[in-house]
Amino acid sequence: MPNIKRGFSYAVLFIVSVISVFPFLWMIISSTNQSVDVTKGRLLPGTHFMENLHKLLDSVNLIPALLNSAKISIATTLLSLLIASLAGYGFEIYRSKAKDIVFNILLLSMMIPFAALMVPLFRMFGTISQTFPFLGIDTLTAVVLPTVTTAFLIFFFRQSTKMFPKDILEAGRIDGLSELGVFFRIYVPTMKTTYAAGAIITFMASWNSYLWPLVILQSPEKQTLPLLISNLGSSYSPDYGIIMTAIVIATLPAALIFFIMQRHFVAGMMGSVK
Repeated sequence: MPNIKRGFSYAVLFIVSVISVFPFLWMIISSTNQSVDVTKGRLLPGTHFMENLHKLLDSVNLIPALLNSAKISIATTLLSLLIASLAGYGFEIYRSKAKDIVFNILLLSMMIPFAALMVPLFRMFGTISQTFPFLGIDTLTAVVLPTVTTAFLIFFFRQSTKMFPKDILEAGRIDGLSELGVFFRIYVPTMKTTYAAGAIITFMASWNSYLWPLVILQSPEKQTLPLLISNLGSSYSPDYGIIMTAIVIATLPAALIFFIMQRHFVAGMMGSVK
């Protein structure tokens, strides 16, 4: 009887795994086929990947879009980790009567959809661009600033900090470290798994961001990869082989970062402190 239950569990897991992996495999296979084969639902690898890649490079500015996405994602990730970890650390370590009130208000902000904030943000950046053009509309900075941190990331760091051994912080203070010294020399190295998990979450969200860049970026040379792929699919007769090739290229950086940091990601999501 236990063997039957185990076999059934493995069968269910196998079916779920196939369903989960199939879109990714179909995307890779489709990038090697011509558009007509993709529309016919061909599930066998073809020999047209390099042809699709050459067509993609000739038809759109892929490299600039790739660099724009990389700049935005790296800047957003670094700033988000710094700000969210400082906030999460402060909310948990320091005592204040108003701390929990502010934190609860911060959590309530998670209920507001970003789409409801786009019009005020756009008007705000429109006003800023009159004085500081490098911070206003149609700049990569305007894409980064509204997303430099999130309430979820602050909550994530605070929950992980609950498991942090507070005696180490007191020992650092006794040894003469300043508060920033305690944070950067003790807290940050110890919480590396939490930082890894936060980096993956933030990078993937920024890399795949579509709605806000669509609103704030207006020049073709400033567009990101999601916007470029969207433009490829909006033509009267889209070439699905080229589109799938572009999607494969857009998927590789995020997938590579996830697989490299997978072990740290799992440990960080479990609140592990090593």
